[in-house]
Amino acid sequence: MIARSPNKGYAAMDVRSYNRAAWDRNVERGNRWTQPVDGASIERARRGAMEIFLTPTKPIPSAWFPALRELPTLCLASGGGQQGPLLAAAGAAVVVFDNSPKQLAQDQLVAERDGLKLRTVEGDMADLSIFSDESFGLIVHPCSNCFVPEIRPVWRECFRVLRPGGVLLAGFANPLRYLFDDERMQNGSLEVRHSIPYSDLDNLSEADRQRIILAEMQPLEFSHTLADQIGGQLDAGFQLCGFFEDRYQAGEDPISRHIDTFIATRSVKLYPDRLMCPH
Repeated sequence: MIARSPNKGYAAMDVRSYNRAAWDRNVERGNRWTQPVDGASIERARRGAMEIFLTPTKPIPSAWFPALRELPTLCLASGGGQQGPLLAAAGAAVVVFDNSPKQLAQDQLVAERDGLKLRTVEGDMADLSIFSDESFGLIVHPCSNCFVPEIRPVWRECFRVLRPGGVLLAGFANPLRYLFDDERMQNGSLEVRHSIPYSDLDNLSEADRQRIILAEMQPLEFSHTLADQIGGQLDAGFQLCGFFEDRYQAGEDPISRHIDTFIATRSVKLYPDRLMCPH
């Protein structure tokens, strides 16, 4: 799973299995994206003051959400006890779908702690075959598709499992984040090193792969072009109805001193006889 093949280098690596174990390890480390929301946030969501994030710092605009009461909602690659429990507290009928069992356990922890009803399912974000066509009215997909090599299958599956009129809220990284040498970037030097699309398996030096995979067991990351991120949604059949950009807070990330590097989109699966996005 994490060892190098003697003949094929890292090309034959089982990315899904490795990233499952890596995200389980991140839960143990207390990574910020694995830390469940607190009880006060749940109570605010119950009162209609829900604040959910697709990207690092800007909450999703309230106008982006459809009516949530009993709405079948899929939190896609969204484990960690954050988005799912808040949506459940706001009244949605939530399924949290994630590759990491320990991330899903965080959602279960919050549900038990705060008396919420939600369901957790382990699986690959590019394969939603466990769900029937038109099962959901809302999909919430925070920044996580950087952990899979291909994203167009993700958009196609989202379109299939959404009912007409359903809404996809997605966050993802601008590919320019992956242009720079990571170690030098963390030291404040933005040195262009990589081309896009980027893959940890293909673009890192052997020493960096040894460090990330064997020593630190960090999740493998893959950049995707905007043609695949935005164009992929359009090609799957969605209509883009909302857009904003975001960045890390000052001091967290050298690139964020210069430009927004995260994107959030609101896309809709239109009814067959409707040509414009519903508001």
